[in-house]
Amino acid sequence: MKIAQIAPLAESCPPRLYGGTERIVSYLTEELVRQGHEVTLFASGDSMTRAELVRCCDMALRLNPAVKDHLPFHIMMLDEVRRRADEFDVLHFHIELLHYPLIRDFADRTVTTLHGRLDLPDLKPFYAAFPEMPLVSISHDQRRPLPDHLNWAGNVHHGLPRDLLPFRPGPHGDYLAFLGRISPEKRPDRAIEIAARAGMKLKIAAKVDRVDQAYWDSTIAPLIASHPNVEFIGEIDEPRKAEFLGNARALLFPIDWPEPFGLVMIEAMACGTPVIAFRSGSVPEVIDDGLSGYIVDTVGDAAEAVARLDQLDRGRVRATFEERFTAERMTQDYLAVYRDLPGARTQMAPVRQRRGHELPLQVVA
Repeated sequence: MKIAQIAPLAESCPPRLYGGTERIVSYLTEELVRQGHEVTLFASGDSMTRAELVRCCDMALRLNPAVKDHLPFHIMMLDEVRRRADEFDVLHFHIELLHYPLIRDFADRTVTTLHGRLDLPDLKPFYAAFPEMPLVSISHDQRRPLPDHLNWAGNVHHGLPRDLLPFRPGPHGDYLAFLGRISPEKRPDRAIEIAARAGMKLKIAAKVDRVDQAYWDSTIAPLIASHPNVEFIGEIDEPRKAEFLGNARALLFPIDWPEPFGLVMIEAMACGTPVIAFRSGSVPEVIDDGLSGYIVDTVGDAAEAVARLDQLDRGRVRATFEERFTAERMTQDYLAVYRDLPGARTQMAPVRQRRGHELPLQVVA
């Protein structure tokens, strides 16, 4: 198939540092190419891909200090997508809202994966205005706030390349990990309290967005300063992530919001690291309680779960990842969605990869 992937421009594909949506777009794109499909990726110019890359800005917008407003770049990208739309059998959007008015006349060969939270009040009337648009959720829980009559084309859990993060049968560090973003809904304050109650060291690897700076200054920075068992590392890249997660006794995922998926949970599982997660959003769909981690309801429950980590088999945690959350499985699920779209042109494109030969990686500076 000839497939367009349309990514957000905040991060590159894959991101250099923090970034969930663009990371998934990258994993899906590369696996589609590996399977022989002709893929065009609309993304930032510093993305790395084996697909055809359409540069929609010079570099990831979040990392470009000269860029103050992301919207103009996304509008220009959508203009280019619209101009080239007839080239593709399927167009897969990952940018949430902006494109719907532009694709009405070929919506039946598009699909939009909704990567964000859907419980915000302004979204109900928005999606009611575009009920024909084929949508994909990333967890069944994510759908709950929206009307049932929307055009749900599928539910596809995220997946990672099987060999992206190496399995570690035994952690080399005696610490708990918190990875992601410093924000009230991610509840790093809970992670600090859990570690203190459990008598464990906590390492926090997270970014602080401008919108969360006040929360960091008023709440989290003072907590870290007052707890000698807590180490703040900051934002980390992919190579450091493997070591950070793989050497942890467990990942703490103490969320307080309807998490649409929670990519870091399966990243930890890929390393063999169990997850202690609060029962919210997608967590019960991702974590097999007592197998790949523990699902808890309170800080006290979480601290008690830390004491039971030795009951979990890290090899089984990794096996659960391989059974449920690989990029191959995710890609097969999306291909099934593509082929079921009423307007999709499903004539298979020629296979571009020959046995024993890898396509060269395209790097655009």
